[in-house]
Amino acid sequence: MPEAIENNFPEIGNSIKIGATTINYHDRGDGAVVLLIHGSGPGVTAWANWRNTIPALEGNFRVIAPDMAGFGYTETTDVVECSVERWAKQLCDLLDALEIGQISIVGNSFGGSIALEFIRQHPERCSKAILMGSVGVSFPLTEGLDAVWGYQPSFDQMKRLLKLFVADEGLITDDLVEMRYRASLRPGVQERFERLFPEPRQRWVDALAQQRDVLSSISNKLLLIHGRDDKIIPIHASEQLHELLPNSTLHRIDDCGHWVQIEQAQRFNSIVLDFLIGPPDKSSHE
Repeated sequence: MPEAIENNFPEIGNSIKIGATTINYHDRGDGAVVLLIHGSGPGVTAWANWRNTIPALEGNFRVIAPDMAGFGYTETTDVVECSVERWAKQLCDLLDALEIGQISIVGNSFGGSIALEFIRQHPERCSKAILMGSVGVSFPLTEGLDAVWGYQPSFDQMKRLLKLFVADEGLITDDLVEMRYRASLRPGVQERFERLFPEPRQRWVDALAQQRDVLSSISNKLLLIHGRDDKIIPIHASEQLHELLPNSTLHRIDDCGHWVQIEQAQRFNSIVLDFLIGPPDKSSHE
């Protein structure tokens, strides 16, 4: 059974134990369910990724935002390695435990690849999906992504990393750097992170990708959002996904890096709401 936790840490939401894993997740609002899947940065949590998005959506939807195994405050006795199948199963198990059937999905970066795997396995359970700065096709490992996955804890390195996520480096304040740096220092966090994406790291880009024929067979309605100046996941990745996914729309965001949901929060939230509230089946491959 889910357990609501009273605490002073906004990153910690509800808790539910499923098998060997105790999932930390946020459950806010009422209505049709929107599942938010975070990215793979060091010290990331669902709340850190979606803190500007959850309040914008919860007035119209029930929003579920879990920490994926290997990240945040989700704990497991299993060894967690890079596997979209394992992470998609975590989502399916969570939804089943909460007695939730059909959902819409918003996946950020690494979370987009998990969204695609969930849709591949359970297309009937996904009404719509939004992939933001998403992995999902193979591409040459960028210097930015290599730096993110190769992070070693220090304030200065965290500051350099966070500046890679945005086009406007002025958004990266020392308070934000300190918050993410401290999160990466929590016991066990760095050890788990290093286990997920060891060198050589090109293999993990490939592991997070779907086969072209699989992507071409996905008929669910998808919106692809990508910052034009993304240094982590190249916009070419979303352009390829758009070409392969038959019922997709690509929305490029100018003057924006990888963190669209933070750097262009108001615009991102407006685009997401318009897409989720709009009609479910109308194709718009443009």
